[in-house]
Amino acid sequence: MKNVTEFKVTVSQQVLDDLKHRLQNTRWPGEAAGSGWNFGTSEAYLKDLAGYWLNKYDWRKQETLLNKYPQYIADVHGVKVHFQYIKGKGKNAKPLVLTHGWPDSYYRFHKLIPLLTEGDQSFDLVIPSIPGFGFSDKTSLGSEAVADLWKTLMTENLGYEKFYAAGGDVGMGVTKALASKYPEVVAGVHFTDVGYPMGQEDPATMTEAEKQFAQFVQQWWYAEGAYAMVQATKPQSLAYGLNDSPVALAGWILSMVNAGAPPELIEQAFGGKDELLTNIMIYWVTQTIGSSVKMYKVEAMAQWGGSQPLKKSNVPAGVAVFPREAQFPKEWADRFVNIVSFKKMKEGGHFAALEVPDVFAEELRNFFYSIK
Repeated sequence: MKNVTEFKVTVSQQVLDDLKHRLQNTRWPGEAAGSGWNFGTSEAYLKDLAGYWLNKYDWRKQETLLNKYPQYIADVHGVKVHFQYIKGKGKNAKPLVLTHGWPDSYYRFHKLIPLLTEGDQSFDLVIPSIPGFGFSDKTSLGSEAVADLWKTLMTENLGYEKFYAAGGDVGMGVTKALASKYPEVVAGVHFTDVGYPMGQEDPATMTEAEKQFAQFVQQWWYAEGAYAMVQATKPQSLAYGLNDSPVALAGWILSMVNAGAPPELIEQAFGGKDELLTNIMIYWVTQTIGSSVKMYKVEAMAQWGGSQPLKKSNVPAGVAVFPREAQFPKEWADRFVNIVSFKKMKEGGHFAALEVPDVFAEELRNFFYSIK
């Protein structure tokens, strides 16, 4: 490995004591009786979660689990990139970079590690933190710039001639950029979404299924898209409160998690209370919620600035559509990637790697080992 140093998660007791003080002194705004999740994150639920966070959640235990697998910091074009790197045990393990989204983190994939590094069909897993997230540098970059870093990380820092890539949400944009810009080194890509209609498409070129999908997305945007509009326009204004109050941070993240899962499944969607809070803690202890949401502004500025869309890549692509994810048709995905496998999954949602890791790991293994 080149320009790489070992890393361990170590949070000072002072940070944890300060967190406890802030949780104990939360000023609750109140909510209308029976409002539930209709106005945003339920205060009743958030109070229960905050109580668990304060009295039962054990960060030191989670910190030990986070340090279970090897982690490193790489200097990539002057940007410090945090990543997990776990070698597969098979003789011909395939190098695979997994890219998370927002409001999750590299922790999104922790349940996949034992599933994808064992057996003959295994992977050398590289699981980075996007710059601006978690333990990487607090610099906010667009998807294409992140893809440039990943290409260098995989080929120069880690020395692979070719590699595979998978991602959803923000990670979808990074993975799509990798395939489009670097087809000579990216051997295959996998997605759980491929982007959404934003009113720029010519309706005359769209199938009826695509038009129905576009209508669904427009309705969803009006109902659930406030987070993205704020983050793409006024991320700095938002960052002050989220960086200062752990309950505000949790409330904002939970609002997005709830957009992809009904209230009764919100913990299941993330694997449980401990997993939900560990993901939130990664933002809290690194103070990266501000730099993470600014990525939306960086992406929006690129679009508003008239940047040319990425060309469709010929890299073989697999697509898995989980039932609690936006149900886009195959012809929509065909616009962006070279589909060789398109599957409608039977269970799971936006955070499938956390919710149904066995199902997701099997999908990744079957796809990547089916292509040359």
